Amino acid sequence: MIFKRDDDDPDPVEATAPATARREDQMADQNGEVTIVGAGARLEGNVMSAGSLRIDGQIKGQINAEGDVALSPQSEVEADIRAQNVSVAGAFKGNIIVKGKAHLARGGRVDGNITSKTLVIEEGGIFHGQSIMDGGASASSSSGQAGASQGAQATAQTEKGTDQVKVP
Repeated sequence: MIFKRDDDDPDPVEATAPATARREDQMADQNGEVTIVGAGARLEGNVMSAGSLRIDGQIKGQINAEGDVALSPQSEVEADIRAQNVSVAGAFKGNIIVKGKAHLARGGRVDGNITSKTLVIEEGGIFHGQSIMDGGASASSSSGQAGASQGAQATAQTEKGTDQVKVP
């Protein structure tokens, strides 16, 4: 028996693909190349990617990507990240500097500072540190801090279940 699929029917693979696979496809479309650090991998040192980077394993050190960086739920990363956009669904400790959007997914944890143009924290995401909302977030900023003249700044701290947000 041979079945022919109509062009109007949605692709059954895409309809059932998990969010991470769709995110990886989007990353590949945007930048042409995706480097994957597998779940069993442990890297220490500097990681550089000419495209996007998906991390399922463990990294300790420095991460520089010309594209996007995605940390999956099982990832454990202790590093400083510089990229276009970052999505964190796993455990992250360090500083993030992105030119675009930093996304903290449900179940993700960030212990450190985030400098970005846009910050999205989903319900269930844990963020402990400072967020510098910088309209011109620069990956060349060596301190990870941006001046007030470059964009609005917001500081979020959590202590004993109380959130304090200051916006000058």
